[in-house]
Order: sequence, then structure tokens, then C-alpha cells
Amino acid sequence: MNTVTIHLDPYVVYFYQQIADLHGLSLEQVLCDALFKLAGELSLEAISESEKRRFPPS
Repeated sequence: MNTVTIHLDPYVVYFYQQIADLHGLSLEQVLCDALFKLAGELSLEAISESEKRRFPPS
């Protein structure tokens, strides 16, 4: 696994740290899961947009 350094606003860290604490996870794991879910949603959105251009409504 690769290591990535990102700079986050303290409020973002606080928000995700609260979620991590609530579920007994590390902050890093919660951020990783959130980014993975976002990547999946953006991929599905891109596929949907691609299909709309490929098959325009009749």
C-alpha cells in the first residue's frame, strides 16, 4: 500500500475523527473509506454521463 500525505482543514479532521471514534476505527481508515466511496460514486456518474452521450433519448 502507498502512503499519501494530504493537508486538511482542522474542522474536516475533527469531523472525521468523531466518526472514527464512534466506530472504533482510525482516522486514516475512515478517510480511506470515504475517498474510496467517493471514487466509486464519481466513476458511476462518469459512466452514466458517457452512456447518455452514447445513447441520446429518443
